[in-house]
Amino acid sequence: MSEFIPPAKPIIGDDEREAVDRVLRSGMVAQGPEVAAFEEEFSAHFVPGRPSVAVNSGTAGLHLGLLAAGVGPGDEVIVPSFTFAATGNSVALTGATPVFVDIEPETFTLDPVAVAAAVTSKTKGVLPVHLYGHPARMRELEAIAAEREIALYEDAAQAHGAALDGSPVGSFGEFAMFSLYPTKNMTSGEGGMVTTATAELARQVKLLRNQGMERQYENEIVGFNARMTDIHAAIGRVQLTKVDAWTATRQSNAAFLDANLRGVVVPPVAEGAVHVYHQYTIRVPEDRDGFVKALKEEHQVGAGVYYPIPNHRLPSLAPYAPGLNLPETERAAREVASLPVHPSLSAADLERIVTAVNAVAGAGS
Repeated sequence: MSEFIPPAKPIIGDDEREAVDRVLRSGMVAQGPEVAAFEEEFSAHFVPGRPSVAVNSGTAGLHLGLLAAGVGPGDEVIVPSFTFAATGNSVALTGATPVFVDIEPETFTLDPVAVAAAVTSKTKGVLPVHLYGHPARMRELEAIAAEREIALYEDAAQAHGAALDGSPVGSFGEFAMFSLYPTKNMTSGEGGMVTTATAELARQVKLLRNQGMERQYENEIVGFNARMTDIHAAIGRVQLTKVDAWTATRQSNAAFLDANLRGVVVPPVAEGAVHVYHQYTIRVPEDRDGFVKALKEEHQVGAGVYYPIPNHRLPSLAPYAPGLNLPETERAAREVASLPVHPSLSAADLERIVTAVNAVAGAGS
């Protein structure tokens, strides 16, 4: 039997292990010089001119970014329902209300028309997600934010290196969050990075991550323990040197699938957008779950479903959206499946994926 091809796979090698050993030998394992260096290198690599603040998870990055931006009780923040729950959770954790709106079908990201219709006097900002590594419609959202005098934030958890019209994601909003979870396009083992438009906002995030302190025992505000360790930062610094090559491989693998898959809807790329393919997400209009099951059981090819239950129907977040109808979100949740395009795939793996998808899709037609 052929070896199983997973839909996602972390890549950790000898360079990362050596970096961890170096930190362990140094005796400085909590937040220290490795974290500071990682922050500077991350900014230079992905969002030149913007400060970065390392935290212990992507969710913490969203939460602290929103708090630093002044989001709190009585506010509303417009978010997509078709994403991982951390986006809505982070808004709710500030005491604000997540307002779920629909997506556009092409990019799986916030529909600007729906966003404009959802703005109220309580709207503090809008938090688009660059889902699967494709940038959201930031130009339209920028215009809405400016016209309605609300803030623009970015959930770039899956979009390291993505861009729109030559501008990198993470450079549009007051802040952006990049996840460093193991299966992201690059990892620190676990962690997140918050990039900010101003040094003042970066300082606020730094205070919030470290018990409200800039100087030890001089607590300025009530804060959290959301620090990144030097161990994690050392891994992230190594991965920064590799992520561009991995992204190019993801894009090449995606192009191969685009050209050879039949019977499914391959992911379009908007004009001016650079897609980094954290996930290569197709649509399977009929019996998606049967399609995914057959790929695994008959062909040993994994496919992930991100995300089968929209946020506005989750027990945890449904109270914020009673009776809400989001037709494109619901359709995406029924149809999406993400195929492997990770850099560890071989040419033979890609051929197997194409053969499997075309066989299963053809059988179902």
